[in-house]
Amino acid sequence: MKGILGVLAALLLGTPAMAAEIKNVRIWLAPDHTRLVFDLSGPVKHKVFSLDNPDRLVVDMEDSRLLANLDRLGLQDSPVSNMRESRQADGTQRFVLDLNSTVKPRSFTLAPNDQYGHRLVLDLLKTGADKPAPVPVQQPAAVAAATGTLRDVVVAIDAGHGGEDPGALGPGGLREKDVVIAIAKEVYRRLDATPGYKPVMVRKSDYYVSLRGRTKLAREHNADLFVSIHADAFKDSRANGASVWVISDRGATGEVGRWLAQKENSVDAIGGVVSLDDKDEVLAGVLLDMSMTFSMEGSRQVADRVHKNIGKFARMHKPFVEQAGFVVLKSPGIPSILVETGFISNPDEARKLKSSKYQSQMAVAITEGVKDYFWHRPPAMTHLAHRKNGGGQLASLSDRTHKVSRGDTLSVIAVRNGVSLSALRAANGLSNDKIRIGQVLKIPSS
Repeated sequence: MKGILGVLAALLLGTPAMAAEIKNVRIWLAPDHTRLVFDLSGPVKHKVFSLDNPDRLVVDMEDSRLLANLDRLGLQDSPVSNMRESRQADGTQRFVLDLNSTVKPRSFTLAPNDQYGHRLVLDLLKTGADKPAPVPVQQPAAVAAATGTLRDVVVAIDAGHGGEDPGALGPGGLREKDVVIAIAKEVYRRLDATPGYKPVMVRKSDYYVSLRGRTKLAREHNADLFVSIHADAFKDSRANGASVWVISDRGATGEVGRWLAQKENSVDAIGGVVSLDDKDEVLAGVLLDMSMTFSMEGSRQVADRVHKNIGKFARMHKPFVEQAGFVVLKSPGIPSILVETGFISNPDEARKLKSSKYQSQMAVAITEGVKDYFWHRPPAMTHLAHRKNGGGQLASLSDRTHKVSRGDTLSVIAVRNGVSLSALRAANGLSNDKIRIGQVLKIPSS
């Protein structure tokens, strides 16, 4: 008996653990990095190291086996010229990446979520020598005012999701990320063709940008407005209607708002964001009450116009602008709106959203709403403001005035004209922040 037990024990101890299967490998190209995603059947231990002469990157995954085909991975335009693989004697699956430019590797594993199973993510970050030349950005209001120059109105256009995050899925494999990038590009084209506007695409093609990364890009370009475009899903396929959203500091307006905000705010788990390094910077910005007052008031006014335009041809989810705690709308000092172009989970709306004609209608509604808002409230020292004022000789900085209209506050006027609140009070002999509609305020030069 002891002999039999010994043999059985030896057999059990000698049986190798089940190797994790590498079922698929995906690649995404972004302006500042390339992402490789390995879809796995289970968790793996891994290590990444570099080799020189020639430059190579090695990825080792313990107790794993490659089942995917690498032939159609699509490495063109990436820093990887070739990718080779081999299985080592100890069961380690090895990948060797031949590099054609210098990169900084970053790797991490992700647990399963609603979209994917276990994953190993390898980001190849561009280094300083390989980064593209910085894109010229518009001067902020204060700089433009100090120099007496005019600038364009900057609108950041954010197509939701992208890369390994497809967003919501509709019938027939329709993906939210494809619908919204088409609408966003049309909004960009229309604004770019309008004198006085400088549109900026948050993502230009199929790659992922984190939620904080989207608002950070808007801030880096000194955007006057942030427009995020989506086409989400709901657990009930009967849900329908387009909607326009602004940030809420008191909670969402209804069950759908809570559901959508929760889904959108959790997409970084799909995109693979493992830290929020800029959270302190964002928190500090939120504490600037003057900027937030301005951005929330502006957000509401833009949203009202876009909502009205979409309602001319589409069913609206609610007859009013809705509110929810979308992270992507929390950008201090920048009016921000989120447009849900429809429920991709609803078969009828999915069919419309797939149509280029409907996509164009949606883009026109958004664009015209944006243009109408800025015509009525053009930022100071912009070509648009100059044109509205008659397009004549630019007034000297000491001659600038502002006529108070409904919804204005002293802090809002200060932010829009690039001056401090104290300077605005002093220039007008004000002992407090009370102003009245129709009052003409003198705008100081700094």
